[in-house]
Amino acid sequence: MKRTVKNNVSWIGKIDWELDTFHGDDYSVNHGSSQNAYLIEEEKTVLIDTVWTPHSTEFLDNLKKEVDLAKIDYIIVNHGEVDHSGVLPQLMKEIPNTPIYCTANAVKSLVGQYHHPEWNFNVVKTGDSLDIGNGKQLVFVEMRMLHWPDSMATYMTGDNILFSNDAFGQHFACDELFNDKADQCLLWEEAIKYYANILSPFSPLVKKKITEVVGLNLPIDIIAPSHGVIWRENPLQIIEAYAKWSDDYQEDQITVIYDTMWDGTKKIAHRIAQELSEMAPTTKIKVYSISTTDKNDIMTEVFKSKAIAVGSPTVGQDILSSVGGWLHFLKELKMTGKKAAVFGCYGWSGEGNKVLREMLEKAGFPVTDVEIKCNWNPTEEVLAQAKAVAQSLL
Repeated sequence: MKRTVKNNVSWIGKIDWELDTFHGDDYSVNHGSSQNAYLIEEEKTVLIDTVWTPHSTEFLDNLKKEVDLAKIDYIIVNHGEVDHSGVLPQLMKEIPNTPIYCTANAVKSLVGQYHHPEWNFNVVKTGDSLDIGNGKQLVFVEMRMLHWPDSMATYMTGDNILFSNDAFGQHFACDELFNDKADQCLLWEEAIKYYANILSPFSPLVKKKITEVVGLNLPIDIIAPSHGVIWRENPLQIIEAYAKWSDDYQEDQITVIYDTMWDGTKKIAHRIAQELSEMAPTTKIKVYSISTTDKNDIMTEVFKSKAIAVGSPTVGQDILSSVGGWLHFLKELKMTGKKAAVFGCYGWSGEGNKVLREMLEKAGFPVTDVEIKCNWNPTEEVLAQAKAVAQSLL
C-alpha cells in the first residue's frame, strides 16, 4: 500500500517489525526497521529503490496494485546493497528494458550480485539530472562511502525532497512514517546507534559531504532515507546531528567495558566506575559486560564517551576472545578524540594488559600510563588503585 510523502511522491516500502539483526548478525535491531522505497508519479513514473529479497514478492504485488509496471519510466538505484536492490531480479523480468540510473560503482555492485550485465544501466555522477516532467527534475549527488563506494542520493526539485538512501536513516520501525509522529527518544537512540555502528568509520567523508550538500544551496523540505522515519519536520536537524557526530563527537560520559572469568576483573571494573562517580558526579558513568551486552549497544555508548576503560583477564598469554573480537570491531569503527585505560587480572603470565593497550592504540585510542594489573583476585589494596585509573580518564 502506497502512502503519500508529498504531492505525487509516495512511500511504497516495507515496515519490518520482526527484523532483529542486520548485515547478517552483525548489527542488532531492537525496534524493528523499514526498507523505504519511493514512487514518483509526475509526467514520468519513477521508482526509487526497492526492498530486501525476502519481501520481494510482497513488494511486487503491492507495486502492481498501485501502478502498471509497464508505465514505470525509470528506476533509480541509490545503492546496490541487497536491502535496497533485492527486488530488481524479479522486477526486471517483468520490465526488462526499463532504464536503471545509478553510479558506475553501483553497476559493478549490481552485476556482481545479480549477474545481469544486460540490464539497461545509465551511469550518473554528481550534478547530473533527469527530467521527470511538470517542471521537475531529479538531481544526483554521489555519496561515496556513505556507506558503500556505490552510494548516491537523489534530489527532487519542485517538491524539494532529498532521497538520501542510507545517510540519515535508522533501523527503527515507525508505522507513522514521519519523524514528527515518532517516539522521539527511540528515534534519536536509533539514529545515533546507526551512525556509531555503520557510519562512524567514514566521519571525515561525512563532514566533507555535508559541506558539499549544503554548498549546493538546495532547499530541502523532506529527507527521505532508506531506513526508518522520513524527516519532514525541521529535516535539517538530522544533517546538523551528523555534522556534530562526524566531528570527534563526545558527551560528558565515561564507559567501563570488561569481560571476566572468575569475577576478579569484574570487581575492578565496578570499582573504577565507583571512583569515577565520586570524582565526577555530573559525568555519566556506564558499565558493560561484553559477554552479556549487545556489542552494537556498547559501541553506541563508547561513541558518546570522552574516555573508556577496558578490562580483560589474561588467558593463554592473551585476552578473552570476547574482548579481542570486540576490540577488533572497535578498530573497524575508527572513532577519534577519546582516550582509554586498561585493567585486568591474571594468574600466571599476565600479558593481558599489554595486549589490551596495543589493540586500543591500533584502534586510535591513546592509552593512559596508569593501569591495574592484578595477580589473582583483587585485594582492597589493589582496588584502591582504581582511584588513579579514574583520575587519568577525567
